[in-house]
Amino acid sequence: MLERRIPEWLRHAPAPSVRGFAMLAGAEAMARGILISVFPLAMYQALQDALIVSKVYFAVGLVSLLTGLMVPYLTRFIARRWVYSAGAGLFAVGALLAIQGSPAAIVTALLLITISTVVTFVCFNAYVLDYIAKIELGRCETSRMFYSALGWTAGPAVGVILFSWWSPAPFIVAATAAALMLGMFLYMRLGNGKLITKSRTAPTNPLAFLPRFAGKPRLIAGWTFAVIRSCGWWVYVVYMPIFAIENGLGDQLGGIALSISNGALFVTPLMLGWMQRRSIRHAIRTGFCVSGMLFVLGGLVADVPWLAVLSLMLASFFLILLDVSAGLPFLLAVKPSERTEMSAVYSSYRDVSGIITPGVAWLVLLVAPISGVFAAGGAGLLVAWGLAARLHPRLGQGRVAYPPLPAEANIAPEAFRRNALTAGSP
Repeated sequence: MLERRIPEWLRHAPAPSVRGFAMLAGAEAMARGILISVFPLAMYQALQDALIVSKVYFAVGLVSLLTGLMVPYLTRFIARRWVYSAGAGLFAVGALLAIQGSPAAIVTALLLITISTVVTFVCFNAYVLDYIAKIELGRCETSRMFYSALGWTAGPAVGVILFSWWSPAPFIVAATAAALMLGMFLYMRLGNGKLITKSRTAPTNPLAFLPRFAGKPRLIAGWTFAVIRSCGWWVYVVYMPIFAIENGLGDQLGGIALSISNGALFVTPLMLGWMQRRSIRHAIRTGFCVSGMLFVLGGLVADVPWLAVLSLMLASFFLILLDVSAGLPFLLAVKPSERTEMSAVYSSYRDVSGIITPGVAWLVLLVAPISGVFAAGGAGLLVAWGLAARLHPRLGQGRVAYPPLPAEANIAPEAFRRNALTAGSP
């Protein structure tokens, strides 16, 4: 009788790699990218008022924030792999619910998809911190952005075109992509992470780790940069399409502009090389400074709508530079023993920005047109530029055994890789 052998990939799960995580992020980008430009249009069509849209986003952000902080507590009872799987399933359910099209269905679908996003993001970051070495985090972030480029580039334009052709179409595509993401996750067999063991003590209060976060300036700085960067994206994704509709530029312009902007994701490897030749601090300050000035300019030239949109599109290129660099101060400072908890804290930047942005927009729209939201977003980005001056000038560069180079010297990527085994964050 012939011996029946179990395939190697079934007996031993493949080792998670930078590429594997990047492919998983790419599947998520397909699901989220096609809806990112559709939801503002669907919300505006259902509610017919930018102020009411801001109120809804504000309420959804509050719920999402509480959910994200509860994820570490939830993983004490439920395996992380099932939490991630449930999050991916919620995305598909929310997308299918939005097909109904009523205001209640659209708002509920937005809530489910937002909760799904924060749950999967917490788990994803915890897995990355489990399996990817600190010295590889920059390459992991860049690879994640590169593999996500197609979804974020084609998705927004395809989404608004499909929505104008047959409104259920983008939601069906998004649900299918969410199912693909779940299938890829199950194939990777990530389990519960390398350091997760069954707890023999009472589960930690989900807020108990916040004092540890508050006592570490680098964690606070990295999280603050992520919040302000995300606020910039909120203004661009939600309020720029509404601005285009109100100024007669059409309901497809927002999605097409976002697709063009996201084309810069294909050059994120070049951004990484540029950042390594200079420093993380230089990249972060450049991104916040230029994007902030362009956002303010967009608010000032709102009387010429196409020029305001062009200014915001140019600003989005530097927001992508911040996507590559601005999260690194936080990720480089996280202790291995706090991966799940600090992933939950870090992921809260989306929800906090989802509260701050519509909340500020709500106040601005009471006294100014929607272009005032652009100027307010630019002011916040410029504040972050000032805060980034306090970052360590050699943040993220490897420590070496021989005497360090002068502060003004550049560290080449080859040296960065050569010193990987002895690297540590300053």
